[in-house]
Amino acid sequence: MIRILLCDDQAITRDGLAMLLALEADMEIVGSARDGAEAVAMAIRLRPDIVLMDLKMPGMNGIEATRQICQHLPRTKILILTTYNDDPWVIEAIRAGASGYLLKDAPREELLGAVRGTIAGKTYIDAGVAGALLKQLVQPPPPALLNERLSAREYAILQRIVAGMSNSQIADDLQLSDGTVRNYVSAILTKLEVADRTQAAVLAIQHGLTPPR
Repeated sequence: MIRILLCDDQAITRDGLAMLLALEADMEIVGSARDGAEAVAMAIRLRPDIVLMDLKMPGMNGIEATRQICQHLPRTKILILTTYNDDPWVIEAIRAGASGYLLKDAPREELLGAVRGTIAGKTYIDAGVAGALLKQLVQPPPPALLNERLSAREYAILQRIVAGMSNSQIADDLQLSDGTVRNYVSAILTKLEVADRTQAAVLAIQHGLTPPR
C-alpha cells in the first residue's frame, strides 16, 4: 500500500487528487495539508511513502517544505505538482531533494504512473516541463563532464537512470547484481557531485544524454 500525503493550498485540488488516488487499490491518502508548514508537521507524524507537493503556497512554500521533509524523512519521496511548464521553482525543489515533478493537468494514468514509478525508485521528469526548466539551470559544468568523469559502465547506467529505470531493472538489463548497480549509482552521484538520481538525470539531459535504444 502506497501511503500518500497531499499538500496544496487549494482545497479543490486536494479533494480532486484524494478522490482520484483513493480509487486505486494500492494507494491510501493518509493526510491533506494546506501549506508547507502543515505538510512538514504531518509528514513527521504520519511518515508517508510519498508527498504530492504544490510549490507556491502562503507561508512556507513547497521548496522549503521539501527540504525539511527530506532532512527529517530521507526515505519519503516528494513528487512536485506544478501548474506552469516553465516554473523555475521546480529546479530549486529538486535541489532541495524532490524526486520528480509533473504538471497538475497531467492525465490520470500519467499521475498514477508517476506516483508508482517514484515509489519504485524511478526518476520522473514531466516531458512538458523538462525542456523549459533545463534552460534555467545556472553555471553548468563543462560539456565534457560526463565522458571525463564516468566509466563506460557508469555512463550506460546513467543512460538507464534517464530512461526512468529502477536499480533492479538496470540490473536485469545489464546482467548485473542489484548490489553492483547500487554501487555504480553511488559512484555516479559522487562523481557528478549531485545528491540523488533525479539531479543526476537532470544533469545528464542537460548535456544531451539520451536513454539507450
